[in-house]
Amino acid sequence: MKQTLLIKNMVCDRCKTTIAKLLNDEGMEIESLELGKVVIKNYEGIDEAKLEKILNEKGFELIKDTSGILIEKIKISMIKRITKNDTDKILSEVAQELGKTYSLISKVFSKSEGITLEKYLINLKIEKVKEQIQLNQLNFSEIAYSFNYNNSSHLAKQFKSVTGMSMSEYRKLQNWDRKGLDQIV
Repeated sequence: MKQTLLIKNMVCDRCKTTIAKLLNDEGMEIESLELGKVVIKNYEGIDEAKLEKILNEKGFELIKDTSGILIEKIKISMIKRITKNDTDKILSEVAQELGKTYSLISKVFSKSEGITLEKYLINLKIEKVKEQIQLNQLNFSEIAYSFNYNNSSHLAKQFKSVTGMSMSEYRKLQNWDRKGLDQIV
């Protein structure tokens, strides 16, 4: 019997590889695998409690409620866009992609995660900005432009608001305090 599993925190290709290995190690045959979702061909007889434990050990969770499913779809869509630096009109595009109104996804997200979609987007951007600073390939103006900021001072203000330090101070750090994008909320 086929079963579709929705999995929280599966937000990148490495996550997909990890999930595939975990499920294959448990003898499950994967029919399809995409971010946040896997279809298992031979699901009958699977110990769901054991599966949840295995997933939890690697930072993943099975999603069972409709609100959780929508939240994960929102996060995956936003992370995909941030990863591609496709941040122009991201919130309205995510709502359109999910076939929901912005008002609805904003309300559900805020209620569930305790943070607004706008703040979540800023936090995602700042994590990607940290990555760009660490790579040291672009100056601050180029980084601001790549994330659709009007100017570098707007980015600098948001960066300081989120991290408590300037981008220059962050660049000088020996130990960068970075989070995985799936760890933002």
